[in-house]
Amino acid sequence: MHLTPREQERLTLFSAAELARRRLARGARLGATEAVALVCDEVLEMAWDGVPLETVVERAREVVPRDRLLPGVAGAVPSLQVEALFPHGSTLVHVAEPFGPAGPDAPGAVLSAGGGTELAPGRPRKDLEITNRGARAVWVSSHFPLEEANAALEFDREAARGHRLDVPAGTSERFEPGTTRTVTVVARGGER
Repeated sequence: MHLTPREQERLTLFSAAELARRRLARGARLGATEAVALVCDEVLEMAWDGVPLETVVERAREVVPRDRLLPGVAGAVPSLQVEALFPHGSTLVHVAEPFGPAGPDAPGAVLSAGGGTELAPGRPRKDLEITNRGARAVWVSSHFPLEEANAALEFDREAARGHRLDVPAGTSERFEPGTTRTVTVVARGGER
């Protein structure tokens, strides 16, 4: 059987989610990997069934109760994103605080030193104007190749080639339908 990389990812995610289900069934608590896999698996299945995006995000926060997690997991997973196939097409589903707010003193929370941190120091940056011509909000994650973003987003794709949004790793930007925004992009590292 030939499986595409996306199909292989889906099967790996399902396997990790099944491990989480087995652990929950016997009363064990979940670590970050299996908890995230379980939430993502449920998100993908709800999307497949045509559940509206807003409902998917709401229900995703109820998949794993906080008391079923190992200490520090909620703080280690401030958000998760998974590309889900809805009947209308693929959409990046962003779930903020899937296990509830962590708080600055939670076990496993990331504490940063005072002051600022320069992201991608020395890399070229430029501003791009992006308009969402679609009927739905579009999320673009931090390291997604911008020139390959959703076709509903209208912008100079050639100028965007080799760039990503200039936002911290693991975050994303939401582009509302019918709106135009100017964003800063930064050259990606590696072989572009």
